[in-house]
Amino acid sequence: MRVWAPLLALLLWPIATLAGEFFTLEGHGGPIKGIAVSPDGQRVLTASFDNALGLWSGRIPTWLDGHEAAVNTVAFVDDMRAVSGGDDFAVRLWDLETGTSQELGRHKGKVMSVRVSPDQQLVASASWDGTIGLWSLDGNAPRFIDVGSNVNDVAFSAAGNLLFAGASDGKIRIYEVATGNLHQLFLSNGFGVNTLVLNETAGWLAFGAVDGATKVVDAKTAELIKDVTLERRPILAMALDRQGQHLAVGDGEGYILLLNTQDWSIANDFRATHRGPIWALAFSADGENIHAGGLDDSLFSWPLSDQADVPRMVEQDRAFLNGNDSASNGERQFQRKCSICHTLTGDSARRAGPSLKDLFGRRAGAVADYSYSDTLQTSDIVWSAQTIDALFDLGPDVYIAGTKMPVQRIARAEDRADLIEFLRTYSDIKDD
Repeated sequence: MRVWAPLLALLLWPIATLAGEFFTLEGHGGPIKGIAVSPDGQRVLTASFDNALGLWSGRIPTWLDGHEAAVNTVAFVDDMRAVSGGDDFAVRLWDLETGTSQELGRHKGKVMSVRVSPDQQLVASASWDGTIGLWSLDGNAPRFIDVGSNVNDVAFSAAGNLLFAGASDGKIRIYEVATGNLHQLFLSNGFGVNTLVLNETAGWLAFGAVDGATKVVDAKTAELIKDVTLERRPILAMALDRQGQHLAVGDGEGYILLLNTQDWSIANDFRATHRGPIWALAFSADGENIHAGGLDDSLFSWPLSDQADVPRMVEQDRAFLNGNDSASNGERQFQRKCSICHTLTGDSARRAGPSLKDLFGRRAGAVADYSYSDTLQTSDIVWSAQTIDALFDLGPDVYIAGTKMPVQRIARAEDRADLIEFLRTYSDIKDD
């Protein structure tokens, strides 16, 4: 296939040269859950619901496959290495030159955040198994800190000797890295803490929570510096630019709030998605752009310098679950419950699940271009109206224990029946 030379040049244009312009990075087969920018600012890593990482130096990605389920978080160790964690409970270390990875180990629950210590010798992972994992990059055995509540995010102190942890019980705790001992119960928010940003140089810690709380507190005393909570919840993502000038906050309603860290005034507040959450945020190395990920299968990057263009950029519906007023109930059920993971075409298109075309009469685990869990590969389930109904009635975690399918139920029998009839229109076999 011939590619027009100017277009090819644009696709290969380094990410760093796009600062100050609106752009997208497209190609994933599912929502963007994590974003990281390389120390030299030349490359971007995206973590996706499609089980893969995308490594971008221009508009054409290198796909990094190794996780067995959705990838929730990614961080650069240095320009040549990165770490990631996902719904498969695994923490992986990547060689970005070769595109290969090794598994550092596993939690007993999904991994929500990975952070690299200031000396680049240690990785901390936050997991919903109620622990923090400490993974040495020099080959030493991993250690685990028992928090006792689902851990959503962690942040190293500047010296690397302390670790702040935000948990689902609403508490932020500080642990000693060397011993794993609790150093201090830092504060209690009352609702789950989802994300942390620590700037010890400036003397503050920012956190976002399930109840929409967006607060900045003194990093030593936990005394409130600024409460910038708005009527939007939950807060799902935060990012600080390398210059320390702006803090970005993403919420469950699709807004990005930009704060000036000098006086904590609002620099901008705009809707980045028509529907759905902002799950991931990261600034470009020069602080000129804010990269965002959500339900869409693309990264969107907005310039901070030309805010007049923001309404034009976001007025169109970029939602992954777009729907329409004329859609049948079965189609709407597919869009809401299935379309993030599955296509209705002949290929699986880098999605987190196999294509659902020609589903009826098909044995579970039989699509050639999809990598199934062992549970599905050895299953004797054949998909029919009865088995599809049972899957969504009981939930995948009950009906197919051990599957990597997300927990997903459709409570109303009428909705399940409508979904089944919609899927039947995409199958050569119309009757069971």
